[in-house]
Amino acid sequence: MKITEMYSPDLRKPNHDNQFIQSNHLHQHLLSQIESLIIQTENLSPNYHSLPETISSDLRQTLTHLTQLPPFPNSLKLHIWKLAYRLWNACIDISNAVSILPSSPSPSHSSSFVENHAKLRHIAADMISLAGDVTSVTSPAVKSASFYLKTGLIWHDLRTFDLASSCFERATDIVSKLDIAAISDSGERKMLLDLNLARSRTAWEISDRNLAIILLTRAKTLLFGSSDHYKQLANQYLIFGKSVLSKNNDTDNSLKEALKLMSEALDLSEKGSSAARTREQIMELKELRSKSLRFISAVHLQKGEYESVIKCVKVLREGNGGGDGGDHHASLPVLAMKAWLGLGRYGEAEKELRDMVVNKGIPESVWVSAVEAYFDAAGTAGAETVKGVFLGLLGRCQVSARAAFRVANRVLGCVGSGGEGSSLRTKVVADLVSDERVVALFASEATAKERAAMHAVLWNRASEHFRSKDYETSAVMFEKSLLYISHDIENRILRAKGFRVLCLCYLGLSQFDRAQEYINEAEKLEPNIACAFLKFKIYLQNNDHNGAINQVQAMKTCFDFTPDFLSLSAHEAVACHALPVAISSLSNLLSFYTLGRSMPTTEVVVLRTLITILIQDPGNEVEVLKFMKRVHDRASELGTECFFGKEETGRREKNWFAVTSWNTGTKCGKEKKYELCAEFLRLVSGFYGLVDCQEEEHSIMVCKSLILSVSAMVASENQKKTALTDSEVKQAVELLDRAGKILTSISAGTQLGGDKITTVEPDLFFVHTFNAYDIYGRLGNFGPQQQLHFVKSFATSKACDPKYLLQIGLSASQGPRSNPEVASFALNECLSALLSSPSPDYPDVALVVRRLIALASIHKGDSDDNAVHNLYKQAYRIMVGLKEGEYPTEEGKWLAMTAWNRAAVPVRLGQVDAAPRWMDAGLELAREVSGMETYRACMEDFATAFNKKSHSHKTSSQVGKIMSCFSSSWDGTLSQNDFSVAAHVFTERWERNNSSSPSWFWVNSPKGPPFLASSQHVEGYLSLESMCVLVSAEDSNEEVSCTVEEEAGFSEIEGAADSATLVQSNRHEAHYYDFHIVYSASYRVPVLYFRAYCSDGTPLLLNEIEKDLPACSSKVLLETKWTFITQEEHPFLNRPWYKLHPCGTSEWMKLLCLGDEVAAKNGLAIELYLVSWFSVVGQVVGLKTPLEMVKKSV
Repeated sequence: MKITEMYSPDLRKPNHDNQFIQSNHLHQHLLSQIESLIIQTENLSPNYHSLPETISSDLRQTLTHLTQLPPFPNSLKLHIWKLAYRLWNACIDISNAVSILPSSPSPSHSSSFVENHAKLRHIAADMISLAGDVTSVTSPAVKSASFYLKTGLIWHDLRTFDLASSCFERATDIVSKLDIAAISDSGERKMLLDLNLARSRTAWEISDRNLAIILLTRAKTLLFGSSDHYKQLANQYLIFGKSVLSKNNDTDNSLKEALKLMSEALDLSEKGSSAARTREQIMELKELRSKSLRFISAVHLQKGEYESVIKCVKVLREGNGGGDGGDHHASLPVLAMKAWLGLGRYGEAEKELRDMVVNKGIPESVWVSAVEAYFDAAGTAGAETVKGVFLGLLGRCQVSARAAFRVANRVLGCVGSGGEGSSLRTKVVADLVSDERVVALFASEATAKERAAMHAVLWNRASEHFRSKDYETSAVMFEKSLLYISHDIENRILRAKGFRVLCLCYLGLSQFDRAQEYINEAEKLEPNIACAFLKFKIYLQNNDHNGAINQVQAMKTCFDFTPDFLSLSAHEAVACHALPVAISSLSNLLSFYTLGRSMPTTEVVVLRTLITILIQDPGNEVEVLKFMKRVHDRASELGTECFFGKEETGRREKNWFAVTSWNTGTKCGKEKKYELCAEFLRLVSGFYGLVDCQEEEHSIMVCKSLILSVSAMVASENQKKTALTDSEVKQAVELLDRAGKILTSISAGTQLGGDKITTVEPDLFFVHTFNAYDIYGRLGNFGPQQQLHFVKSFATSKACDPKYLLQIGLSASQGPRSNPEVASFALNECLSALLSSPSPDYPDVALVVRRLIALASIHKGDSDDNAVHNLYKQAYRIMVGLKEGEYPTEEGKWLAMTAWNRAAVPVRLGQVDAAPRWMDAGLELAREVSGMETYRACMEDFATAFNKKSHSHKTSSQVGKIMSCFSSSWDGTLSQNDFSVAAHVFTERWERNNSSSPSWFWVNSPKGPPFLASSQHVEGYLSLESMCVLVSAEDSNEEVSCTVEEEAGFSEIEGAADSATLVQSNRHEAHYYDFHIVYSASYRVPVLYFRAYCSDGTPLLLNEIEKDLPACSSKVLLETKWTFITQEEHPFLNRPWYKLHPCGTSEWMKLLCLGDEVAAKNGLAIELYLVSWFSVVGQVVGLKTPLEMVKKSV
C-alpha cells in the first residue's frame, strides 16, 4: 500500500475551523518534531555505518509525549501512520544500503548500528500501534502486528529476548482481536503462523519450554491446510528436538522429550505430505520425514532401544513402497551398525561397516566416526576389521591423512591403557601405518601437522611398551614411527634419536648385532656421547671387557662428553658384574678431579666405590693399597673437611677408609701376605690420625694397627727368609714407640679414671712387648738391656698373664735372638704367677720347670750345679701333695730319670758326695710319680748298694766299677747290624702273632743288598703300609694307658691284645697311615716315621692327625708338640714325613731293660729290642703289640 493511497478526499479540503486548529496545535508540534527526526534519518548517508543514538532517543521521548495526548482524530492518526511508514522505510533503506557496502564496519560499530536500527523499527511499530484503526487503511491490525513481528525477529537475532518477547506479545494482543476464520489472505495467514513460531522460539531461548510447546500446539490451528505451514511447524518441532539432544543430557526425561518433539515433527511431515500439491512440496516433506526418522533413530540409540533403531532404519531404507529406493543417507549405516553392536550382533555390525566401503556418498567424517564407534564397541576383536575397512576405503575414495591418524589413534587407545589386547592392537596399527598407501597420505608438506601427530602417537605407544619391558613390540613401533619422519636435514636429529632408541630395544632383546647396526646409523646422523655410551653398553652386554674399556677412552673424545658418563659407565659395569670395566671407568673419572672441573660426585665417593669393587675379588690388594694411599695423600693435600666432607658425613667417610684398611690388612695377614698387611695397617694409623678427635676407641685402633704392622713386618721377614734392613728396623722402632706412648697414655688414664683396662685387649700389651723384644734385639749392645726393660715393664702391668710370660720365656730361650737373662726372668715370673694361682696349670708349670732346667744346664753348666739341683728340688716341692696325675706323668718321669742320670757322672768319677744327692733327688721325684714303682725299686736297690759300698770305705775305683757294670754293660742303644737282626725277629713275630693285620716287611736301601740273614749288615727299614682300621666313637674316646709300669714289666696286660689298631677320627671318614721303622745313626736307636692321608690321597696335616691319636698321646702332643712329633725329611725317600723324636729313647729303653732282673743281670737279647721298643712306641700312635710277641721264647 502506497502512502498516497492513505489520503481521503475530505482531508484535502481546507479546514477553516480555527478552534480545531488550536486544539491540534500541540499534536502538530510533536508530530513536526517526529517528522524532523525522520527526515534526519532519511537523509543519513549510506556510507554512514552507524546510526546516531540521539535520533532514536529523541524519537522515543517525543513519542512518549504524544501517547499522553489522546484521543486523536482520524486525520492525526493517518498522519502518525504515514510518519511511521516513512520511518520504517528509512530503516529499510539504511539496512539495504549498509548490506551492499564493499567494506564492513568494525564489530563494535556493527553491533551499535543493528541495535539502533532495531530501536528505530521498534519506534515505528509503536507509532503504528498508537495510530490504531485508521479509516481507509485496510487490515491495520495485521499490518501493525507484522511490524512488531519483524522488529521482534531483529531483537531475537540480537539475543535481546526481553524486547523480542515484548514485541511478539504486542503483536499477539493485536491479532487476538481478529477473527482468524475470516482471514483469507495467505500472507496474513503466514504472518499469524510466523508470529506463533517466533514467539515459541524466544520462549525456548529463555528456557520457558512449556510456553514454547504450548505456542507450537496453538500453531497447529494456524496451518490452514497448507503443506508449507506443515513443513514450517514440523521443522520447528525438529529443531527443538535436536536442541534437547544437543544438551548432552542423556537422562530418560530429556530423551523422552526429544522423542516426543521429533514424533510431532514426523507426524506433521506425514500430514503435510497429504496436503502437498506439487512434487517439489512432496519431496521436501518426504526429506523432512526421513530427517525426523533419522533423529528418532538417534534418540532410540541413545536410549538403548536398539530394536527400534533397526526398525526405523529399515523403514527409511524401504521408503514409502513407491519404488523410489528409500533413504540412503550416510548416517543410516552408522545408526544400524551401532544398533547391531548394542544388540551384540557383531556380524551384522561388521557387514554394515564393510558396506560403507562401497558407498561413495558417505563423507569421510561419517565413516571415520563409524570406524571409531565399531572399534569402541568391538574392542580388540574388531581391530583387524577396522584395518580391513580402512584399507578398503583407501582404494575407493580420497582418504585424508587426518582420517588415517584418527583411525590409528583410536585403535591404539590411550597411552598406558595396556591390557591383554594391547599387543594385538599395536600389531594391527603397525601393519596399518606401514602400508605404502597410508604412508603416502602423509608425504606432502600440507600434512606436516598430521605426520608429526602420527609420529608422536606411534612413538608414545612404543615408549609405553618399552617401559613395560616388551622390547620386541617396542622395537616394531619405533621402526614404524621412523616412517613418519621426513628425510631432511631438519629431522636428522629426530631420526638419530629413533635409531638410538631402537638400539636400546635390541639390547633388551640381546640382539646385539641389530643393536650395533642401529647405533652405527645413529652415529652417522649425529655422532655424540649418547651413541658412544650405547656402543659401550653393547660391548658390556657381549662380555667384551677389553672393547668396553677401549670405548670408555673413546667416550672421552666426544665433543659433548661430561664426566657423568664415566660415572654412569661404572654403574652399568657393576650391574653387569664387569668389575674390570667398572674399575677402568672409575679410574678415568678420578683423572678429572685434579682439573678442577664440575663433577657428578665427590672424589671420596669415587675412591670408596672403586675400593669396594676391588676388594670383591681376591688378588687386588696391590691396587687397593694404591688407591688407599691416594685417599690419604689427597686428604692431606686438600684438607680433611674439603676431601671427606664436614661433620658427621666426613667422620663416617674417614672411619670407612680406616676400617676397610684394617679389614684388608687383617685379611692379607690371614692369607700370609705379610708385606701388604704391614702397609695396610700402617695406613690405618694414618687415617685415624686425620680424625680430629681423641676418642679412646680410635687411639686403641691406632695402637693395634701400629703393633700389628710390626708383627707383619717380622712375619714377612720370616716368610722371605731375608732379614729386615736397617731402615725397616728403624721404622719398626718408630712404630713401636708411637704404640708405646698410646699404651702409656691409656694406662695413665686407667690409673686416674678407674679400671678401664678392659677397654684394651691384654693381648695388645703382650704383642707390643713381644715385638719390642724382637726388634730391639737387633740394635746391638743396647738391645739386650732394652729387651729386659720391656719384659720387666710388661711383667708389672695389669695386662700381664702367665701364658704371655711363658711365650716370651720360650722365645728368649731359643732362636737367633735368644737372651738367657730375659728367658730366665720371664720363666721365673711365669712360674711364680702359675703357682700363685688358685688352680695352677701344672702342664705349664712342668714345661716352665723343664725349660728352666735346660737354661740352667746350658748357660750355667757344672759351674753352678747347685742351681740345677735347686730347680729339681723346687719341682719336687711342687709335686708333693698333688693328686695322682695332676702333675703330668711324663714330665714327672722325665724329672726323675734325668735327676737319676745326673748321678752317673759323679758315680763314675767316684764323687761319693755328689752322686747320692742326685740319686736322692731322682728317688724323691720317682716316689711322686705313679707308674715308676718298678724303676723306683731298682733305683732304691742300687742306691742302697752304692751307699753300703761307699760306707765300707772302698776305693773310688771299685765304686766306679760297680756303677760301670750296671750302666756300661748296655746303654740302651744298638748298632746298625743289631737293628737288622732285631727287624728280622720283629717281622717274624708280628706275622706269627698278628696275622689278621697288615704285615711288616723289610725295604732295602737303594744302595744295599737284599735282606738275607739276620746277621748280615744291611741298610733299610721296616714298612707297614695303608693301615686303616675304623673304630666306634666309644673306641675313639678310650684312652690308651702309657704308664711306665706297663712299659717296664707288662704286668698289667691281661689276655691276648687286639690286633694292631689305629685310632680313627669320629668323622666316619677313612684315614690311611704308613709306618716306617728307620735306624738313626746319630742316636743309634730305631725311629718311627709315619704319614697319613685320606681315601682320595689328600695328606693329613698335624692338627688332623692329633684327632686320630689316642687321648693320652694327644695330651702329651699338645703340651710338647715340637719335641714329641716333628716333620723331617725321610732319610731314604727324601720326602717330608712325621716322626717320633728319638731323644731320650736310649734312656727309657735302658730303664725298660732294668725292669727285668734277668735282663739286668745278663743283658737284653738283641732280638727282642724292637719288640720291646715297639710295645711302647706303638701305643703312642694307636698300634698295640700282642702279648705273645713280648714273651721270651723258651
